[in-house]
Amino acid sequence: MTWSAKQYTMFEQQRTRPVRDLVAAIPNTDVRTAVDLGCGPGNSTEVLAERFAQAQVTGMDSSDDMLADARNRLPALNFELADIGAWNPGQTFDVILANASLQWLPDHATLYPHLVNQLAQGGTLAVQTPDNLDEPAHRLAREVAADGPWAAKIGAVKHNERHTASYYYELLSMHCSTVDVWRTTYQHPLTDHGAVVEWFKASALRPFLAPLSDSEKAAFLQAYQARISQAYPALANGTVLLPFPRLFIIATR
Repeated sequence: MTWSAKQYTMFEQQRTRPVRDLVAAIPNTDVRTAVDLGCGPGNSTEVLAERFAQAQVTGMDSSDDMLADARNRLPALNFELADIGAWNPGQTFDVILANASLQWLPDHATLYPHLVNQLAQGGTLAVQTPDNLDEPAHRLAREVAADGPWAAKIGAVKHNERHTASYYYELLSMHCSTVDVWRTTYQHPLTDHGAVVEWFKASALRPFLAPLSDSEKAAFLQAYQARISQAYPALANGTVLLPFPRLFIIATR
């Protein structure tokens, strides 16, 4: 799968709001080093750098396209091409931010403690992950994938398992002095049902679309939008409210 910075930033304002809420909750005041894991086009890194202006802030992503946008946005900061799953830095950090990135990786029972071990004493791991696998947008994608002529290619596609707040609280409490976990459902106003499809083309639909031909992609998206139109009724002015649950974690070593 490839990432598209242009597609992702179509809804930058809505996508950035959760990371603003997350970064605002970081308790640290004396931050010298901070890293943004899965920085995307740099919108989350920008929020992090604004909060900790005195810190050395680094952004990291596995997509060259995302990093190109991030470097154009924030030329004074350092951005690195790297895989979170293989990340073993030679230093510790006062803040590790992971905004809507860790859900793409498996084995959180190992990953999260590993990230905590990269924190300085008193450092904070700040994580936000979509908690929406049971929402219509995801359920309908799985149904369309299994129902269409492309079922042999993508009928078995599944996203990595998501865990509960209690799972992460218990896991991180074994390694951290304090753990704060909360869940928020944002109601994102989008212009129409087509915008809902465009939103998920940048994220959740990527594993479904990647194996398809261009004609299959077009047919898949048409079928998906028809079901989205039924699942998310438009308001009187045509606006579609997209409910989007997200899980937040602030864990201090």
